[in-house]
Amino acid sequence: MAFATAIALFLQGCAGWQSALDPKGPAASELAWLIWFFTGLCAAVWVLVMIALALPLMMRPRERAEPLVIDADADNRKLRVVMTAIGLTAVILVGLTLLSFFANRTLAAIGSDAALTIRITGHQWWWEVRYEDATPSHILTTANEIHIPAGEPVRLLITSTDVIHSFWVPSLSGKLDLIPGHMNVLDIKADKPGVYRGQCAEFCGAQHANMGTFIIAEPREKFDAWWNDQLQPAAAPMSDEAKAGEDLFLKRPCVMCHKVGGTPAGGTVAPDLTHIASRQTLAAGTLTMSRGNLAAWIADPQGIKPGSHMPVADLSGDELNAIVAYLEGLK
Repeated sequence: MAFATAIALFLQGCAGWQSALDPKGPAASELAWLIWFFTGLCAAVWVLVMIALALPLMMRPRERAEPLVIDADADNRKLRVVMTAIGLTAVILVGLTLLSFFANRTLAAIGSDAALTIRITGHQWWWEVRYEDATPSHILTTANEIHIPAGEPVRLLITSTDVIHSFWVPSLSGKLDLIPGHMNVLDIKADKPGVYRGQCAEFCGAQHANMGTFIIAEPREKFDAWWNDQLQPAAAPMSDEAKAGEDLFLKRPCVMCHKVGGTPAGGTVAPDLTHIASRQTLAAGTLTMSRGNLAAWIADPQGIKPGSHMPVADLSGDELNAIVAYLEGLK
């Protein structure tokens, strides 16, 4: 009973928010099957080796007065055991290699008919997300959150501008490195609508652990509506406080790094803020989106994410509230 309970708790721990053993897409399912198969096979081999080591100890003959009889066939038996072990090892290794080969072929076929291509660029420590389209005016750039249509294959073109990162959304795919000056290809597909958390899986500096991302899979109609909304320029501020916040934003160094569509702010070295208030998180998944967290991030980014390239802004309380009011309207 205790053993069954332990197994149940173990399996429960393998599922959840960010687990490669809780697949939600064909690529992740293929990899999860491989993981379970490899683990089961290795466990079986370990058990057999332990039995082989224990049996001679348990069957050791007791001391006898009779003279020892030499078994002429003993050396041959030992040779047969060794050759059998070598043969089984070779078969297992070849089998695992073939399984990995066919799994890779399956993964490569997932995006063969992908209609959507997204270019993902890794930065220290955030993700630039660019939706490619044959019509230049339909190209969309956003940050940290990746919307995709559920049930459809999507091709990700991934690269980096600074150091090597690694893109990994365990529930949807394996991980693949983002290498400066090189473009890698990763195909993903979400079986059902949902929110799937990802993480940089290659140590990339002080805030590596706070370089998260979210893939938001939604029905095609909802995805198309989201894309069209994101293509629109930033909403004009409605309240006097938000208007004052826009003026402050455009006069401050914010515009040197950030872009806000429809305004003079055209920076390209930091996340696009055109529709920042429509996102679920801030600072690449470090904080949930809220007025308080937005204010805290602007006031003291180094206290929240030490080493990030966001400088501390010298703002009064009223100025901070005004800028927050402006950014809250960018949906």
